[in-house]
Amino acid sequence: MLVTDSASAVALASALILLLSIVFMRRKPERSRARSTRHDALDTVASWQPEAARVLTASERKAFETVRKALPTYMVLAQVPLSRFLRVPTRNSYSQWVSRVGCLNADVVVCDAASQVLAVVDIRPAQQSGRGRQRHERMSRVLRAANISVLTWHEAHLPSLSEVRAQLAPVLQQDRQRMPEGGFAGSNSMPLIPVAEMEEVLAHGDALAQDATMEPVPSTLFDEFDPLPATGTGGRR
Repeated sequence: MLVTDSASAVALASALILLLSIVFMRRKPERSRARSTRHDALDTVASWQPEAARVLTASERKAFETVRKALPTYMVLAQVPLSRFLRVPTRNSYSQWVSRVGCLNADVVVCDAASQVLAVVDIRPAQQSGRGRQRHERMSRVLRAANISVLTWHEAHLPSLSEVRAQLAPVLQQDRQRMPEGGFAGSNSMPLIPVAEMEEVLAHGDALAQDATMEPVPSTLFDEFDPLPATGTGGRR
């Protein structure tokens, strides 16, 4: 009799666990839909009050100006998202790729006149977390896999004009070799601003640089966040 009661208790417990599992699996999609509905209902401005900030830090501004002066006939851009100039296959989760790499910004980008990226300057901060270092290294691996040269500079030791030209000389030489005889990619860029006017603009910028109230959002803001989970879909969203 005792054996029969024990077997009945085990069978009852197993049936109860199975029933709870079925209920849980049915409610999980409902909770996901509820969270999605709440997220969609949030107001973009009211829920995340925006505040203007600078695009570049002081070190990034200095690096950008140095590269621009060293290469006056090339197009120089700053803080360009990798997803803007890299294509990747969409057979895997595109949102996961964006969360891992695509949301990162290239600090300084050197392009030819047709805006083809030739090189990226990655500026490393003096203090960097382990996860932040991993993200920078991951970005460098992706860029090099796309045949884009990567220069790594430390914000406390930025190169001079001559050092910038020397570091980028191999890249620029390859760019010239790709162009027809008598010209190269950077030769058709827009006219430079007159020297007097440029000095006035730079002086004004130096004065504004002393105001620290609008410094940009740190590029390391998302270093401690885990990447988004894979969605299981390969399409681009």
